[in-house]
Amino acid sequence: MPHINLLPWREEAQRQQQQQYFSILTFLALISFLVVFLISQFYQAKIDGQKARNQYLTNEIKILDARIAEIRTLEEKKKDLIQRMKLIEQLQKSRNVGTQVLDEIAKIVPSGVYITKLEKVGNELLLEGKSESNNHLANMIREIQSSSLLADAELQSITNSGKSSKLLSDFKMSLKIQGLVNDSVANGGGR
Repeated sequence: MPHINLLPWREEAQRQQQQQYFSILTFLALISFLVVFLISQFYQAKIDGQKARNQYLTNEIKILDARIAEIRTLEEKKKDLIQRMKLIEQLQKSRNVGTQVLDEIAKIVPSGVYITKLEKVGNELLLEGKSESNNHLANMIREIQSSSLLADAELQSITNSGKSSKLLSDFKMSLKIQGLVNDSVANGGGR
């Protein structure tokens, strides 16, 4: 006699196939989630590493900016010190200028020229005096031009008063002192 199976085997096989299908589907979902998670972690680690590098560079740039600002401050201080040193050198050079100027004037004033008034205004000397002849004044101007201390002699006026029996001419002359610090610079106005 033939054997008849009355149990619902088809439904049981279909149910097992569905269970197998769902377990494979679950396994594949877990694997794909794990792969996506690992890929996102990998790229997140890359992003975090780049952020850390960027932050490091930003910090180093701030440090370098601070150093640049310090260098600029030091350069300004250096300029100020160099300017002060130059001023001190000029003041040192012009320290004995009064005696040097008087000594130089004694050398350049020829006989026949008499200085009656000597006035210093900044780097300029104003001379007033009397002269026996214009040739003596011309000689004096040539001596001033060849002088290492005095320069730019300019004869402002020559007048003859006629009161004197020797017929002396009155003259006014201006000249500059070379290498002398201006009074405004020496008093601190040049900074």
